[in-house]
Amino acid sequence: MGEVKLVEHSNDSITSSNPVFYVLDTNVLIHDPTSILNFDEHHVVIPITVLEELDSLKSGRQSIAADCRQAIRELDQQLGRASPNDVEAGLPIQRSDGIDNGGIISVLMTETPENLLKLPTHLNDNKILNDVGYLKQRFPDRRVVLVTKDINVRLKARGCGIESQDYHSDLLLSDIEHLNKGYLEFSGNFWDRVDSVDTLQDEGRTLYTLARGIFEQEVYPNQFVFDDSGFVARILDTSQDSVTLMHLNRPTLLDSEAWGLKPRDLYQAMALNLLLDPDIHLVNLTGSAGSGKTILALAAAIEQTVASKLYRRIIVTRSTQGLDEDIGFLPGTEEEKMEPWLGAITDNLEALHLEDENCSSSVEYVLDKVPLMFKSLNYIRGRSFQSSLIIIDESQNLTPHQIKTIVTRAGNGSKVICLGNLAQIDTPYLSPISSGLTYLTERFKGFSHGGNVLLQGVPRSVLAAFAEENL
Repeated sequence: MGEVKLVEHSNDSITSSNPVFYVLDTNVLIHDPTSILNFDEHHVVIPITVLEELDSLKSGRQSIAADCRQAIRELDQQLGRASPNDVEAGLPIQRSDGIDNGGIISVLMTETPENLLKLPTHLNDNKILNDVGYLKQRFPDRRVVLVTKDINVRLKARGCGIESQDYHSDLLLSDIEHLNKGYLEFSGNFWDRVDSVDTLQDEGRTLYTLARGIFEQEVYPNQFVFDDSGFVARILDTSQDSVTLMHLNRPTLLDSEAWGLKPRDLYQAMALNLLLDPDIHLVNLTGSAGSGKTILALAAAIEQTVASKLYRRIIVTRSTQGLDEDIGFLPGTEEEKMEPWLGAITDNLEALHLEDENCSSSVEYVLDKVPLMFKSLNYIRGRSFQSSLIIIDESQNLTPHQIKTIVTRAGNGSKVICLGNLAQIDTPYLSPISSGLTYLTERFKGFSHGGNVLLQGVPRSVLAAFAEENL
């Protein structure tokens, strides 16, 4: 094969800053199809092996197929009209916002048998590592970095003397412990910290306006504030100098009810408060298995579709590895195919009616009465759901790009509830800090119509609680 034609670009700003070669792995483009725009003035290199992998995945049933197609379209927009020589040499990266950072993109079109590594080429990962080794040999004065979400590839790269890193552009946290929990807990009496307060009665609500300096940490709309003495409030508004709280009566909060379900602790009560508030359009519930995420969401959803008729229908979906691959091979309609994967929903529906005289009849009645629809993530893209309550289960397995695609499906009068356990991520290349659920929680923490709660404890059973702590 011919010699690779990557060249130094003539742009003065680029040559003066000695741009880095960033070689992107396939999983980076799947994780974020627009990732090529996030490397500023540097040179993005796409190995031909990556294009081949995108091509092989673009037609599958998996939810990543749509991400592959979008990544291919983005590359086509950058390179589609260029000559073969320009594609190999590199072209300026075009941004939709018109900002020219001086970045370059090129495709490494040839296999490079003369590279330093000479890893066996029966694995695509090895081919990409060989490409990186060739670039290091060809451009000894330039820094060459492999960007990949695959930890094992980064380990192999380290063993080969290749610099590698994770894709960090959409990481908003460095430590998952800093994720907004949705509440602020104060020891002792909260009011002992307050020197002055303005109190206002507004349509039956008691509002307190306090100095911002009382809170040592960041505060956001719809966070809860509670203390050891029984005080509970929800933050309605924040400014640089003040914070406005809405008082919540603790016994009344704990005695709230949705479709016969009452919260078992304060954390569930705070979650139910957000779920039942029509002014809250996005609710994220996180917590360990058995903490009550699904049953709370389902009870609130049925309450607001059957009793108050605030929403016309409930749409339930979830992310699982098996679902993406296997739904097409199961018999029946889309809802029948989805049913095995949404057993958690029907299990919790039964739990809501365990004390009924005939539990199975009650469940059948609710399923017949409630406009409950099971949807595959594959068929949600491109849809727009009006006046719907959308429950996304296992959302910790979604990438930031995927969760954006789903949440933007919510039309007028709709509400989205995202449920997930960041300690149980099944998707390859995702971690708690790179999960779409974490990304969504951080991005929406200042949204006045959104809220989140980290549920505590495992009310499911004593056995489940012990297993969560010790297994």
